[in-house]
Amino acid sequence: MQFGVQMIFQSYGYGPEMTDAKVYDEEIKLAILADEVGFDHLWVVEHHFDDYSFCPDNIVFLANMAGRTKRIGLGTGAVIVPWNDPLRVAEKMALLDMVSGGRAIFGMGRGLSRIEYAPFQIDMETSRERFDEAAPMIMQALETGFIEGNGKYYPQPRTEIRPRPQKSFKGRTFSVTMSPDSAAEAGRLGVRQNMFTQGPWEQHKGMIDLHHAEFAKHHSGPAPIPQICDFVICDEDGKRAKDRGQQFVTTYLASLMGHYELAGDHFKTAKGYESYGAAVDILKQLGLDQMAEGYLEAMVLGTPDECIEKIHARRKIVGDFDLNCCIRFGGMPFEVADRTMRLFGSKVMPAIHAHDKKKVQAAE
Repeated sequence: MQFGVQMIFQSYGYGPEMTDAKVYDEEIKLAILADEVGFDHLWVVEHHFDDYSFCPDNIVFLANMAGRTKRIGLGTGAVIVPWNDPLRVAEKMALLDMVSGGRAIFGMGRGLSRIEYAPFQIDMETSRERFDEAAPMIMQALETGFIEGNGKYYPQPRTEIRPRPQKSFKGRTFSVTMSPDSAAEAGRLGVRQNMFTQGPWEQHKGMIDLHHAEFAKHHSGPAPIPQICDFVICDEDGKRAKDRGQQFVTTYLASLMGHYELAGDHFKTAKGYESYGAAVDILKQLGLDQMAEGYLEAMVLGTPDECIEKIHARRKIVGDFDLNCCIRFGGMPFEVADRTMRLFGSKVMPAIHAHDKKKVQAAE
């Protein structure tokens, strides 16, 4: 199992002292610490215009991290394809891979927020078409060094990418899959899933199965394992971890509800987002407190031993997966996130790695 850190750049839930500059200063400190304590990847969002999350160019940020870190992988979590020109994405990813010594990981998604689509003056209902047209163009460019396309949204004459991609991005390309059609498309493209824990994994496993089924139709060999993002709090005191989880997860969910307008009904009629309509109805019925309880029950959260136990329990349901840890969110003080990262890195990750090593040795 590999472990990542999901960075979200959130000022929601803090007071006026949390300036944008302070958000970035403290996120950078956590990113450098993640490299030092042994996490495998940094994953950086693309979000715009709102205190829910703001990193308008994750490739630029990761290029900066390439110079501040030594070994950690640098992942876009994710480039929102409909908001970006595919030629520029391919160029910048090739450049990031070169300046980082081959540490770049390409993650992509299609976006969910009207708050972000509107200023870009892009019709949100075209997102699926735009993604399905642009994603293969970018992937082909990163493999061959040339980009071209004759589609509706991104007509592109054959053009060489410089600097040329130095090595294949196969196995280093992910797609966010939080809806059935996104899971199916990721399988058709042959890329890995990037998912977020939102409730019991018995309910979410279907999207992993759907991805694997589509992968099998279009590609040879076994489907790649998913990456799953959890909101992680690790503390030697289990009650304190649960109490902090309740506080910070509830605040985060309030920011999520506002940013994505989840109290509204527009997803029911928005082309390409119909699957979110039923989920919104359930969320409105539950309310924030019950939503938070569901999140907390499913998340990797608690003492180091409890975190390890939750990882093993999830593996019994979904099989092998990589874990991406969102460690700061919802008004959490820097010191709490720092403590989680250090404890998780020193107690949880080594225990999982030791377990996996024994499993491999037993199978030999």
